[in-house]
Amino acid sequence: MSLPVRLAQRVAQLLGCTRTEAEQYIRNGWVSVDGHVVEAPQQRVTDEHVEVNAEASAEAVEPATILLHKPAGFDGDGGSNPASGLVTPENHWAHDASGVRRLQRHFHRLTPLVPLEREASGLMVLSQDGRVWRRLTEDADQIEHEYLVEVEGEIAPYGLRRLNHGLSYNGRPLPPCKVSWQNEVRLRFAIKAARPGQLRDMCRQVGLEVVSIRRLRIGRIPLGKGPEGAMPPGQWRYLPVGERF
Repeated sequence: MSLPVRLAQRVAQLLGCTRTEAEQYIRNGWVSVDGHVVEAPQQRVTDEHVEVNAEASAEAVEPATILLHKPAGFDGDGGSNPASGLVTPENHWAHDASGVRRLQRHFHRLTPLVPLEREASGLMVLSQDGRVWRRLTEDADQIEHEYLVEVEGEIAPYGLRRLNHGLSYNGRPLPPCKVSWQNEVRLRFAIKAARPGQLRDMCRQVGLEVVSIRRLRIGRIPLGKGPEGAMPPGQWRYLPVGERF
């Protein structure tokens, strides 16, 4: 049996490259040991079969941004039942068309951004990318979100007009937004800078009670649709490289 060596050393020998380049190949998920992808350059190997993917590239991998369909009942940020726990390899949406290769490193240090209330469902963002963090925090008030809100009750006279412009929240007049009926029980909101509880309060002011809230879009990024319809609750996809909110 051969003496144990670091996987990076074995890859450097196989490819005739530097140890630094070998470590990058491994971290990028291009190296398998006995048929299993290993992303840890420090792992020790002896006589195992080490193989480097023919398409291997030493270019740095972009930090991941995850688009999750949060089900109602999960906490958007912390809490006892965090939605971040749903971001597992098993819940990766089969129709993810991003082209991003799934790596173990993508499941670490994910920061929840623009979280949803526990009772709401729909699009939620978790990211490792500082650029995405800055966009969704520093520019939050300029980014339009789209919600589908199921309601019950009878809307007050001129209620739809008031939902679009004319209501206040926490003592402050609300800026105009776009609200329309999708059917007899569902309203579609396109709104910027909505605060927790605001949509429920707006509906209540015009005589409606909210049954459910689902976020469909953040900026230019939708929940996602595939051959079988929308991405199901509890599943996630990658934000494709180059797409922006």
